[in-house]
Amino acid sequence: MNHIVRLLEKYFLPLANTLGQIRWLVALRNSFISLLPITIVGSLAVAIQSLVSAAQTQLGWTAFALMMHPLVLVSRIVWRGTLMLFALYLAQSLGYHLAKVFETNRLAGSIVSVASFMMSVANFAELTNGRQHFVLERAFDISQFDSSGVFTAIVFGSIGFSFYLLFYRARMVIRLRATLPHAEIAAFEALIPTMAAIFLVGGINLIFQTVTKTYFGSWLLNTIQVPLLHMGQGFGMVLLVTALVSVFSFFGLSGLGVLAPLLDSIWLTAQNVNVAAVVNHRQPGYLWTRSSFDVFAWYGGAGGTLVLIMVILIIAKKSDLRAMAKVALGPSFFNIGEPIVFGLPIVLNPIYLIPFVLAPVVNVGLSYWVTWLHLVNPVQVSVPSIMPPILGAYLATNYDWRAIILCLVNLLIAAIIWMPFVKMADGTGRPESHRVFFSTQY
Repeated sequence: MNHIVRLLEKYFLPLANTLGQIRWLVALRNSFISLLPITIVGSLAVAIQSLVSAAQTQLGWTAFALMMHPLVLVSRIVWRGTLMLFALYLAQSLGYHLAKVFETNRLAGSIVSVASFMMSVANFAELTNGRQHFVLERAFDISQFDSSGVFTAIVFGSIGFSFYLLFYRARMVIRLRATLPHAEIAAFEALIPTMAAIFLVGGINLIFQTVTKTYFGSWLLNTIQVPLLHMGQGFGMVLLVTALVSVFSFFGLSGLGVLAPLLDSIWLTAQNVNVAAVVNHRQPGYLWTRSSFDVFAWYGGAGGTLVLIMVILIIAKKSDLRAMAKVALGPSFFNIGEPIVFGLPIVLNPIYLIPFVLAPVVNVGLSYWVTWLHLVNPVQVSVPSIMPPILGAYLATNYDWRAIILCLVNLLIAAIIWMPFVKMADGTGRPESHRVFFSTQY
């Protein structure tokens, strides 16, 4: 076991540290996190519509549906102003956070990113009516304003900001007297870099459209984003990411934070597509989404540590284990796992490595195939990560009672996996070497 830990420490820890320090990835991760209110509000609007529809069709509550109809209409408007414009918000947020980590004008960074995205989702649109062919100038593909345009927002928001940063750091700015208002000074300092960045991105789009007769956003969607989304639905890819989150967390790093750009770019996009499908009364198109990990495996946070706490409280005899479990129980119900991960500790403790990785992988594997067999609805409503287990799955699957049964089965399986290792820790106690390491490093 110690040999395995040393191998992981040698090969995985440097990789995780490197990924966690790349400022571009940090900005992208923070961009998705900052859009959490938009995601939750839009999904709440979808949940309200689904609840009213289910009450009318399944329970026959016609009067209730009629009374709630104004709220349903408001929810539809809310969805149009939130998730239907997700890529547009992402472009703005990405420019802001890139400017923040590179210490430049944040408003200018947002403007450049949004302008770069808008120029890349069409300057023209082609329409065909029978034998007649029309080309509409100055048209935008508004379908790419939602999750369909996420990769376009990321790619061109980053390209536009790169040009802005290049000219800004080259000191190509207009200097004004310090006695003028700060807003004017900041605006003129950002003027030349912003103009240069926007014109360069415009030139890139013009060349691409002239050569390919299509716009960049459409090409990115068909050649990069759609294949990546389909790759993310693969069983092996889902299991690999689940295991990597646990491995990184085992070394005291936030596995969810390190892999957030990957999780959000691929699986959050798929989730938003599912949400849009439900709003438009269509079947969800993706089997596995971002919240699928949370509601079907990561009970109590990365590694599924809520199950560990419950097993400790049931079978453990040592007072220090039980005391730590009691302290961490409350936060763990809201999927906050740091108290048990760092307090037990799980970090760099070989006793817990195998169940910490294996339990979520088994839970994800079972949930994946159960969903694939249509025994449980795929996730189609975004729920906050702090939503308690079981309840979160019930809401995320659009009120599917079968998700409750799946969660209970997953909890039981995870408990069986954790049990022998908890008995081992309860019988031998925490290794002294790891206790010293924990106290000196964390």
